[in-house]
Formats: sequence, structure tokens, C-alpha cells
Amino acid sequence: MIQYMLLFSRQGKLRLQKWYNPIGMKEKRRTTRELITMILSRKPKMCSFLEYRDQKIVYKRYASLFFCVAIDNNDNELLTLEIVHRYVELLDKYFGSVCELDIIFNFEKAYFVLDELLIAGEVQETSKKSVLKAIAAQDMLQDETESKTGLDEMADKKKLGLSGGLP
Repeated sequence: MIQYMLLFSRQGKLRLQKWYNPIGMKEKRRTTRELITMILSRKPKMCSFLEYRDQKIVYKRYASLFFCVAIDNNDNELLTLEIVHRYVELLDKYFGSVCELDIIFNFEKAYFVLDELLIAGEVQETSKKSVLKAIAAQDMLQDETESKTGLDEMADKKKLGLSGGLP
């Protein structure tokens, strides 16, 4: 089972974190700081698997982002790399060649994609098509809600005489 997933830049800036077990904020910060330092200090040709406390750490670098996943000791590291790769593929399809800025400015979408792929640290859906369909449906719902809210605000302004135009 996946314990947590961290996305961070080559400069060590945390871009996304998802914890599947309840852990205190102090412990999260310490774990994050230690892992980022440990992974960034490793050479590119070194193995992408680490032992950290009572967990295995699996990480992969894509462009300027590191995807780091903590799993139980009895879990398969290669399967975890496949899950990370599937997440990157989904982000790539959704954003169209995903980059660090997409994650920074659309972090809620990155979380939504992750939540469609994983639930409670276990793979929920393996089909890219199904995940992308669910994301598209969520985007449509969000667009409808935003446009309805915008129309409601315009109607309220009109009622109050705040339309901004000449009477």
C-alpha cells in the first residue's frame, strides 16, 4: 500500500503531497525534508529505490520534477514505478505535455487526477480512458457551476443597480 506521494522540484521545492495515513504535521515536515535532501543528493545513475525507516521509497525524475512514493516493505517496487508512470501519463494527457508550472498553478487538478487513480493508497482505476472521462465530467460540472455563479452575480448587480453602465 502507498503511504504517501511527494512531488518536488530539482531545487527541493515541494509541489504536491498526498498522505494516506494520519501523521502529525511536524512528522510530515521532517519526513519531507529528509527525503528531499536524500533523493536530491543521489546521482542520476543510482537505483531509484531506497529504504527509509520501515518503508521503501520509490522515486523517479520526470523533467524537472521528482515523484517520490513511500510503500510498505512487502510491496513491489516495479509496480509502484508503473503507478507513478501512469500518473505522469495521465497528467501529460490532461495538461498536454505537463510541466512544473501546470502542477503549481493547477494543483487542484493534479490532486483530482491522483484521487481518480488512487484511493487510500491503492490503485482504484487502471484505465487512462476512464480516469480522463471522470476528469472531463468534473471539469464540465465545474464550468457549469462557475458560469451559473457568474450569471447569478450579474443578476444581483443589476438588481442593485451596479451594472457599471449608464442608466
